[in-house]
Amino acid sequence: MVLQFELESLKSLEQIERFLSGSAEVEVAFPDRKALYEHIEQTLRRFSYEALSKPERGLLRRYLGRTTGLSAAQLTRLLRRYRQEQRIADRRRGPARPFARRYTREDVLLLAETDALHRTLSGPAMRKIFERSWKLFGDRRYERLAQISNGHLYNLRHTPLYQRQLSAQGRTEPAAVSIGERRRPAPGGQPGYVRVDTVQQGESYGVKGVLHINAVDEVTQYQYVGTVENISEHFLLPVLEGLLQAFPFAVRGFHSDNGSEYINHTVAALLRKLHIGEFTKSRPRRSNDNALCESKNGTTVRRIWGRGYIAKRYAERLHAFNRELLSPYLNYHRPCFFPHEQVDAQGRVRKRYRYQDMHTPYEKFKSLAGAAELLRPGLSWEQLDAEAYACSDNEAVQQLYAALEALWLELPYERAAVA
Repeated sequence: MVLQFELESLKSLEQIERFLSGSAEVEVAFPDRKALYEHIEQTLRRFSYEALSKPERGLLRRYLGRTTGLSAAQLTRLLRRYRQEQRIADRRRGPARPFARRYTREDVLLLAETDALHRTLSGPAMRKIFERSWKLFGDRRYERLAQISNGHLYNLRHTPLYQRQLSAQGRTEPAAVSIGERRRPAPGGQPGYVRVDTVQQGESYGVKGVLHINAVDEVTQYQYVGTVENISEHFLLPVLEGLLQAFPFAVRGFHSDNGSEYINHTVAALLRKLHIGEFTKSRPRRSNDNALCESKNGTTVRRIWGRGYIAKRYAERLHAFNRELLSPYLNYHRPCFFPHEQVDAQGRVRKRYRYQDMHTPYEKFKSLAGAAELLRPGLSWEQLDAEAYACSDNEAVQQLYAALEALWLELPYERAAVA
């Protein structure tokens, strides 16, 4: 290693030439870029670089290249700078000005607040709620968030400010319930083909809790949830009839899994009474036959009620909550993805879930061709609009969870009595 002060002892070009001929490899200890530039500048000034002949300049150039380790191009730029300015200074500047922030601190806080209201739905669903809040309900706070990309929404969710406002919430896994004539229903783009499934609400000491009945229309994703104390005929049939008659269009088909609560003569008689002509059930090893309803079990029923035990005597209160608050929220204020079907080169139908195809179930129903003719007798769009737009999405979800918290206070956690 050659120290910098040893190089400064070279006073003549003859010493420089002997140094180059006797030093095959040179490693000089320069603590930083500033010291390196000072060495080059002092050497050029000491030997009066501009007064030297061309061969002498070449000798000094080789010397500087050997001692600094700079490339020929780098050294050429520095020598040019010295001739122009009589000095070699570090031209590096501080970092460039950062890009202007499009989404402010207030936007991040508003995102956290809205996520807390809606219990952190998926990115596209929250974007649709921002868009509806701004354009449909006139809340100007959402003007910027309504235009946010899906990727950047998740970036904001990972910021420290967001994390301080809203703790991460784990997703509830959908219930693994297999789903019921042995074929898949074929609605042909028409509403009224309802899929039904049962969700068990916990168990304590071998005693099961209440049961939720989840009914979902395949085309519009209209959804109604009911709660029963037991799946016997006495409890199930009145609730099931009420759910089927709640849809704003006539129910034409009924599909369930192979559970005995639905595959029986009493339910078949109920369907005949309601003039529901199609009764299908899921095929073995075909989990997609009732996948829509099963997915809604996890994303809606389990999101609200969880998996804990709730005693059967509270079934009536839970059913009233589902009828008056949960079902209207799901149908009028919670956006859903609807598949866009395309046929590929092999003739297979491919489904794509695009942001522009996300709507609430009510919006999807209104968008169908001939929707007005599908309304149940006695219903009008004015009546449904009044219910759908009576409050904003945020107000609806606030009312929902405020009522849910009040309900939990009335229903303390209890274990079933051991027989």
